[in-house]
Amino acid sequence: ATQNKLIGIRDPYGIRPLCIGRLEDGSIVLASESCALDSVGAVLIRDINAGEIVIIDENGIEAINYNEQSHKSPCAFEHIYFARPDSVIDGLDVYKSRYETGVKLWEQQKVEADIVIGVPDSGLPAAQGYAIASGIPFVTGLVKNKYI
Repeated sequence: ATQNKLIGIRDPYGIRPLCIGRLEDGSIVLASESCALDSVGAVLIRDINAGEIVIIDENGIEAINYNEQSHKSPCAFEHIYFARPDSVIDGLDVYKSRYETGVKLWEQQKVEADIVIGVPDSGLPAAQGYAIASGIPFVTGLVKNKYI
């Protein structure tokens, strides 16, 4: 923030996410993931576009496209690994995209197996999608120790 302004900038390829939210009192907030907005009681307004600057002050939100050649090319690992599953990034539900990845994997790589096991935490939705699509039972085989 500078003086009475909050400024957000997303890179020209939109590699990392950035979104705008509104608190109950009307205040505008920025976050890398929509789940951060949820935790402070804000509602998602929209994602900041690739190559966009937003300037937020008492007059509202001013959006500036600072790079005419910008095109969205986000990091796939946001949906595969980095992002929390309760986030929505660029209009895509992270949990659903992970789950659908498992379904697509079954469609493309069918195997005979006794069980499907996911790797916590980010691999669990894909494993569940694979299990349901295949009819192979999903089993918790790995547990993440939350204390170390």
